[in-house]
Amino acid sequence: MTGTLLNIATVLLGGTLGLLFGARLPERVRGTVVAGLGLFTAAIGFQMFTASHNPIIVLGGLLVGGILGEFAQIELALQNLGGALERRFAGGSGEGGAANPFIRGFLTASLVFCIGPMTILGSIQDGLTGDYSLLAIKSVLDGFAALAFASTLGVGVLFSVLVILLYQGGLSLLAAQAQAIISEPMTAEMTAVGGVLLIGLAISSLLEIKSIRVGNFLPALLIAPLLVAFLTALGIN
Repeated sequence: MTGTLLNIATVLLGGTLGLLFGARLPERVRGTVVAGLGLFTAAIGFQMFTASHNPIIVLGGLLVGGILGEFAQIELALQNLGGALERRFAGGSGEGGAANPFIRGFLTASLVFCIGPMTILGSIQDGLTGDYSLLAIKSVLDGFAALAFASTLGVGVLFSVLVILLYQGGLSLLAAQAQAIISEPMTAEMTAVGGVLLIGLAISSLLEIKSIRVGNFLPALLIAPLLVAFLTALGIN
């Protein structure tokens, strides 16, 4: 859990600095910063997608995961959580869905900070051996991202640490069991799916090209490795 706690600290520090000093930047500068983060996030997503050994598995994971996410209304649940946090701690109405700046900041930061190979591999490494070097690198990146996000998306970014604690911390606690069942091919397809989700996040929340309910695709991160395990059991590589 050491790496997760470090990650939370850097996000809080970066986000606080963004709230305190970000408003001093002209709107056009802050917009350009977020656009730059969007382009970089998309580029990282493309890079992660190339880890796939079988893009059909990624497609299948996205389709099945997206359908499950729509039925479970994960995106709506995250929006409702963001709205409840805003009402409790920020004095806002908690309404407006993804268009609400607080909820948008919460959703965007939560997804950016929790999707990616560093999160998965770093959490497993931290949980198994206590080596949090990967998460330390991720923490530095997240701290700078939190500064930029908070300066434009507001205080909702800070509350993404709750998702980091639950998701990333949970992965660390379950690392021993996960390591026993997750193979390299499974990790590769999970990483590739994460890359596609990052591209969707960049298009939707950061570059604002088209609205996409990226949160509803999160089950794909589980479906893709399960498909790999299923095909392996059938003797299909």
